[in-house]
Amino acid sequence: MTQDRFPIASDARWPEGLIIRVRTPVDAEGIAALHNLPGYRFGTLRTPYHSADDIRKGIEGQPATVTALVAILGEQIVGDIGLTRFASRRAHAGSIGMGVHDRFTGRGIGRALLGEIVSIADNWLNLRRLELTVYTDNAPAVALYRRFGFAVEGTLQDFAFRDGAFVDAHTMARVRR
Repeated sequence: MTQDRFPIASDARWPEGLIIRVRTPVDAEGIAALHNLPGYRFGTLRTPYHSADDIRKGIEGQPATVTALVAILGEQIVGDIGLTRFASRRAHAGSIGMGVHDRFTGRGIGRALLGEIVSIADNWLNLRRLELTVYTDNAPAVALYRRFGFAVEGTLQDFAFRDGAFVDAHTMARVRR
């Protein structure tokens, strides 16, 4: 087994058979399938109809400031997460975006992905502040983020246009002291 099959954090708990590893261009087709799922898309800023070529180009052009992971069960990509580190006067901070496959929510995959990226941010990148936005109607995601120490810092009115209507989002952050 390779190192990427084991959690970074010693106290992490992953669902049986889950592998988390760095995202690569070979994953483009599986990531496109994930991003095109209606539930996944509903909880993110993704629009419909992402192609594997678009995803592959994004991966190949990814800046060094991005850490991107995928979660795999069997041969299927069941979740992904990205951490974008900021620069200059915000070099102490980063932004997170993530999602889990429609048929695999509630199984600990989001917890495993978030745990890995928080551990990398804390213990390898020395980031003090992690930020994210989450739709106000995504109660399971808000609860997950709270379990990791994120707090709502504000609510953004008409943050995004989703499925024909404007939706609000919370801005959440986790600050290590």
